[in-house]
Amino acid sequence: MTPPNQRRFYSKLKLIFISGLVAIAIAAAKYFPLQELLQTSLIQLKNLGFIGAIAFIAIYNLATLLFVPGSILTMKGGCLFGVFWGSVCVLIAATLGATWAFLLGRYLSRDWVCRQIGKNPKFQALDRAVGKEGWKIVLLTRLSPLFPFNLLNYAFGVTQVSLKDYILGSLGMIPGTVMYVYIGALASDLAAIDMSNRPTTTETQTIQWAIRIIGLIATIAVTIYTTRLAKKALDRSL
Repeated sequence: MTPPNQRRFYSKLKLIFISGLVAIAIAAAKYFPLQELLQTSLIQLKNLGFIGAIAFIAIYNLATLLFVPGSILTMKGGCLFGVFWGSVCVLIAATLGATWAFLLGRYLSRDWVCRQIGKNPKFQALDRAVGKEGWKIVLLTRLSPLFPFNLLNYAFGVTQVSLKDYILGSLGMIPGTVMYVYIGALASDLAAIDMSNRPTTTETQTIQWAIRIIGLIATIAVTIYTTRLAKKALDRSL
């Protein structure tokens, strides 16, 4: 096999591998009782102190890669560790999990995406724009609730955003994280926290609305900002 053919073969192999991983993750999240298993595991962590925090971070990392909704785990973190330490643990866990997904997306499928982008000048321009102002776009998308957290982690891996800018932009997770941790901390029962039963008071409703307004502003901002960057980059490339 000649070197060019060999490179194409390995690129296709990597693409098949990452596609398989994503398919397995989606299937696992849909057809297996992952949330129930995580629930059981988390209940055991409540009285383990520092070891429990480390185990929680590890579980959160795995859940991020498997597309388990982060809001549920974040609230459970608040119930387990309180507002301050819960926020610290969740931010560490979410950043690490997002970084693993980013690296998987970058090193297992980036070559194939680059070739596809190379066929279209508009995609090239957009990719350059994201690469140049990447951390701002990452920050804004992290603030916006319309961008799915788990999928976005993999998607950013195939852009030109540097790992440093990606991690820096992930600070945009802080407002939403603190909100969900706070809601979780108000719960008296870890098992009561799920998508259909969230502890709600006037105070938490106010916080939720504040975060929603921030998210709406961020959504509008990221749309306008990305469009302008892409247009400028495209104009320079023509």
